[in-house]
Amino acid sequence: MPETPLTCIDLWIRAGSSFENAGEEGLAHFLEHMVFKGSHNHEAGEFDRAIEVLGGSSNAATGFDDVHFHVLVPPKVIGPALELLLDLVLNPALLQDSYFTEREVVLEEIAQQHDQPDEKVFQRLLSTCWAKHAYGRPILGYEESLKKSYPLQMKSFHERLYTGNNCCLSIAGQIPKDIETLVNNSLLGAINPISSPKAKKNEKISLQFNVGRHEYQLKRLEAARLLMAWPVTSAKDQCEVMGADIATSLLAEGRRSRLIQSLREDLQLVESIEMDVTALEEGGIIILEAYCRPEDLEAVENETHKILKESLELPIDLKEIERAGHLVKNSLCFNLEASSQVAAIAGSQALWNRSQPLLEPLKYINYWTESHLQENIFSKIQPELSCTLVAKPMEIDL
Repeated sequence: MPETPLTCIDLWIRAGSSFENAGEEGLAHFLEHMVFKGSHNHEAGEFDRAIEVLGGSSNAATGFDDVHFHVLVPPKVIGPALELLLDLVLNPALLQDSYFTEREVVLEEIAQQHDQPDEKVFQRLLSTCWAKHAYGRPILGYEESLKKSYPLQMKSFHERLYTGNNCCLSIAGQIPKDIETLVNNSLLGAINPISSPKAKKNEKISLQFNVGRHEYQLKRLEAARLLMAWPVTSAKDQCEVMGADIATSLLAEGRRSRLIQSLREDLQLVESIEMDVTALEEGGIIILEAYCRPEDLEAVENETHKILKESLELPIDLKEIERAGHLVKNSLCFNLEASSQVAAIAGSQALWNRSQPLLEPLKYINYWTESHLQENIFSKIQPELSCTLVAKPMEIDL
């Protein structure tokens, strides 16, 4: 909207939960909290007030691979907003009193997550798929690790990962002509280019996917669940990620998709069924999730298996592929409508050395013909290759 332009400044760091060492579980997310508790130059709360005075807002998020902090401000105040953001993220105070107070907040988040049956089912699936790898544990971490943590440990974590070679600044929206000067004169030029030689490097476990079928009973689960997961290529293989998006759209997006048409519309066995692709840096995942009555679980699982096998064995209508391609294209385009969305996608791509025009992935859509989908995608998402979790409500004796 030209009358109310907004610019997003988004700082990305390779410092997600997968970079935590043993005993650091939860520090990546906890550090995201602590950053907003003040820097060496600004007291707790001062950053938020200053950004609001500038007419902006701020937020942050921690993932498995990275963490990012962003502000959304009018373009005329980019300079002071950039200075505030970089000071906040690169110079956190990590004061002891704030540390132990905020730790209780994070521990309460973990307790709330444990109290949500849906979260527990989803986390059980990930931990079953990926076992001891960091992708298999909660981004929030473990209570026992956080209770043993201390400010100097977090300071060491920050010094090890919040370095020049791990950082990427993304700016989108209305951008002033002197932006390069503003960035070159900012705190980014002062941070260490690499981590300290004394810093303990992340001891990563190789990513392995576990195939098998498992059952799980849980109190207060409102409906039964069928979850099936399959490994998919890492985010850097954008062509195959696009193929996975097209395949899952063909199977489970919209009433005309195969799984929804059969299981929800025709047989009325499920409340909902969906498939999602999550692209991660070491290897992603495709997850199918169906909600149904406990007594319908067997029928839902059998019909799902049947449709997955048919996707590999029977011809695929060209109109199905075209429809799925349009859905994927629309999703990508609609996710580039706001400056914050553009900054996030561009920042993530640049951070992981995938800088490219934002609509570049669309070139892969036409590659995915019937034969390519069956040979390279549907062949990999067959029932016997899945990690399946059947979750049922636990019967409680009154």
